[in-house]
Amino acid sequence: MDFLISVVLPLGLAFIMFSLGVGLTVADFVRVGQRPVAFAVGALNQVILLPIVVYVIILLFGLTAEIAVGFMILAACPGGVTSNIISRLAKGDVALSVSLTAVISLTSMITVPLIMSFAVNRFMGADAPEIDITATAITMFALTVVPIALGLTLRRLFPTAIIAAEPTISRIAVALFAIIVLAALAGNWGLFMENLPTIGPAVITMLVVLTTIGFIVPRLLGRTRMEAKTISIETGVQNGTLGIAIASIVVGSTEGFSPYGLASAVYGLAMYLTILPALFIFRRMD
Repeated sequence: MDFLISVVLPLGLAFIMFSLGVGLTVADFVRVGQRPVAFAVGALNQVILLPIVVYVIILLFGLTAEIAVGFMILAACPGGVTSNIISRLAKGDVALSVSLTAVISLTSMITVPLIMSFAVNRFMGADAPEIDITATAITMFALTVVPIALGLTLRRLFPTAIIAAEPTISRIAVALFAIIVLAALAGNWGLFMENLPTIGPAVITMLVVLTTIGFIVPRLLGRTRMEAKTISIETGVQNGTLGIAIASIVVGSTEGFSPYGLASAVYGLAMYLTILPALFIFRRMD
């Protein structure tokens, strides 16, 4: 188990973030300046609205301290490659989805340490583990920015080879995601079963509320249905693997996968059950 946490987990996450990087181009970042309003609405939904909604859900469901911290860690995580795929299937604005995923993933080295530090102090009080914000930011940089930048650079230097290899890279990333989620659940099986009556409904509620609000807010602000669908998906779909990694590597536990990662592990499974109805509705929209 120690090998899984110290070696497989960080390398697996780094590869998943690398798979995001190989799908990016410089144009994905330039597009942010070309469409500032749509990007700003999506970014504010993810960085500000999402943690607030999750915080309220934690209070409503009366989640225990460790589980509550785990939910806030998940709320701090950016979207992943999955959100881009779902946006495409939903007939959303894929270019906006990619730009949001790319930029929010890079800024997570700042937002994740801040939200996580708030969460452990708010919910654990005197029992809160010590969180070094600077060290956490450096860890986030190593786990997200570096592999994304590497993938982006290789895509720019060897476009033909990387584009040809991208499907294989994506399949490996999906397999690693599944392994990490299942390992995190198995490592906390007793805690999972004990908290399932509350953590399951809380995760489902979180997904439904975030996906709904994620669509309504941009529509109220005058964005198109295509943009609203994309922002909804980006708001509701988080990088659960990153949540598990943060919980185990940054916060840690005495042994095995950290219980702080349980929310992200459950989310990794529940996400697909919840997002399918939304995907069906979005595809039927003009």
